[in-house]
Amino acid sequence: MLIVDIIPWLLASGVLLSVLSIVLQSWRNGISPMPASGVVRQAVAGEVSRISGYANIVEAGSGWGTLGLEVIRRCPGKRLTGIENSSIPLWASRLLAGIAVRMLPASGAGEQLHGRLRYVRGDMYRSSYEHADIVLCYLFPGAMARLADKFRQELPPGAVVISVCFALPGKQAVRTITCGDALRTKVYVYSY
Repeated sequence: MLIVDIIPWLLASGVLLSVLSIVLQSWRNGISPMPASGVVRQAVAGEVSRISGYANIVEAGSGWGTLGLEVIRRCPGKRLTGIENSSIPLWASRLLAGIAVRMLPASGAGEQLHGRLRYVRGDMYRSSYEHADIVLCYLFPGAMARLADKFRQELPPGAVVISVCFALPGKQAVRTITCGDALRTKVYVYSY
């Protein structure tokens, strides 16, 4: 009987600690992790698909992992590393990736997801982008401003940055896509 009484308390404590963790990390980051809508994920995957062949993708601030998963699922020949500093979204994205690797069928080219998608704990402002062919961002204006110089210094020639909602200051987009969602979300594409 005692163990049955403790289980609801443990579950409630776990949920409370998870919420507090997300709130604390959101306060530190200046924004909470937000999943992209299906329409936006498809638009980003479409832009990644325009880049032929193999590519290393880095998702700066990968949050819950839904954007990265959609891109890798739709874009054969690409590998994605998501960088996230918030524990709960990182755990959820790793869980989602693990389930997807086991459950989703191979892409049209017969390529499996295994080995093409990983999420790591890290600081997107300190991480290196020198081997990235593509960088995905769904951040906020302050983060884009902080990353603008880093991208200029580290990205190799020909690299592409795809940003959801927020433009890179001081850089002209080669293409801006307006998505068909209720918010008319913009996706900015930059070439280096």
